[in-house]
Amino acid sequence: MVSLGWALALYLAVMSVITFLAYARDKRAARAGARRTPERTLLALNLAGGFVGGWLGMRILRHKTRHPSFKVVQTLATLAWVGLIVLLVLDGLIP
Repeated sequence: MVSLGWALALYLAVMSVITFLAYARDKRAARAGARRTPERTLLALNLAGGFVGGWLGMRILRHKTRHPSFKVVQTLATLAWVGLIVLLVLDGLIP
């Protein structure tokens, strides 16, 4: 059986990869003048656990770096997920 810690780590890793790929696809579409990914979708992916992929997308791809809403949501998502992990560790649910 997989522990909660490993399951959460796997979930966050998968969500981060999905989020980074969504940023990459949107960046490519922006350059090509093609149909874009809605901003609310990218923000939702960050909040759903893809915050690491969001930060990497912003840094590596230099995408959405001029949008204050993305920086705010990125920061809030990061704080929320780190806070949740800390609470799970303090409650002994994650060793």
